Formats: sequence, C-alpha cells, structure tokens
Amino acid sequence: MLSALAFTLGFATVFVALGAGASTIGTMLRQHLDLLAKIGGVIIIIMGLNFLGVFRIGLLSREMRISSGGKPATLSGAYVMGLAFAFGWTPCIGPVLGAILGVAAARDTVGEGAMLLAVYSLGLAVPFWIAAGFSGAFMRFLTRFRKHLGLVEKVMGGLLVLTGLAFIFGFVADMAIWFQQTFPILSQIG
Repeated sequence: MLSALAFTLGFATVFVALGAGASTIGTMLRQHLDLLAKIGGVIIIIMGLNFLGVFRIGLLSREMRISSGGKPATLSGAYVMGLAFAFGWTPCIGPVLGAILGVAAARDTVGEGAMLLAVYSLGLAVPFWIAAGFSGAFMRFLTRFRKHLGLVEKVMGGLLVLTGLAFIFGFVADMAIWFQQTFPILSQIG
C-alpha cells in the first residue's frame, strides 16, 4: 500500500506541475482558445483513429518494461515510476486532462490551478489504492478481463474521435455554456 501511495504521489507531482504551469500561461492561451481547441480536436481524433486501428502511430504503441529481478519496489522507485507513468499515460487521458488544464489556465493564481490538478490526481489515485488493497482479487479480475481489452480500445477510440469533433466544431464550448446555464453552481468551479 505504501508503494501504491508513492506511485500515485509521483504522477500527482507531474499533474500538479502541469496545473500550475497552465495557470501561469493561461492569459496567453486564452487569446487563442478557438485555434487551440481545433488543434486539440485534430490531435484527439488522430489518437482515436490510432485506438480504432485505422493506422498505428509507433510512438504510441511503444512499451517500456523495467525488470526488478523479483525484488519489491522501493518507495523512491515507486515514486519515480509514478513520474514516468504520468508522462506515458497522458495521451490516454488527454481529453479529460486537457479540459481540466483549460479550467486551470483560466484561474487567477498558480495555487488554484495546482489545486484543481491535485484533486484530479486524487481521483486517479483512488483506483490504484483500491487495486493495491485488493491486488490478488484484482489480478484475477484482470486476467479474465484481458480478452475484452480490444473492445475497450475500440470504444475508447470512437469516444476520442467524437470528442475531437466536439472540440473542432465548438460543441464542447456550447455544452459548457448549457451546463453553466442549467446548473449555475458550476460557474463557481470553472
């Protein structure tokens, strides 16, 4: 469990730093939001097409494994693996992370942007903590679920393409406005 905590602290470090950085350069980015949304949409669609198997981007399919020789991970090793995991995992969570970084960029202070990404990291950490607490049962589930990973990849690819199109055609902004008008409390958090 301590290793899981160190691992999640590693990826939280990366995401909180991204949130602080987004707040710092937010003013510049806000001047070009329409263009950035379209560019982001195209990138998301490319990722989705990769997941769907329309074409494969070799860089996204690379895998790096480090052998520990059967030794358990140290806490510092788990932290470093969490840092590396954040950089490798970012393309997979790009649409959600991008949206949260956009909200962080709109914040007035670096602390507010960092806090948003800290909460986001906490949300990502909970499944890892649960998996660490129930690792035996989780590994048995994962072995049975492995046969469905191809379908999950296709569904994710389709959702990414739809998300990219929503960014390009402005549906994300329209939806955000609708949510803020329908649920006014949301305007207090972003």
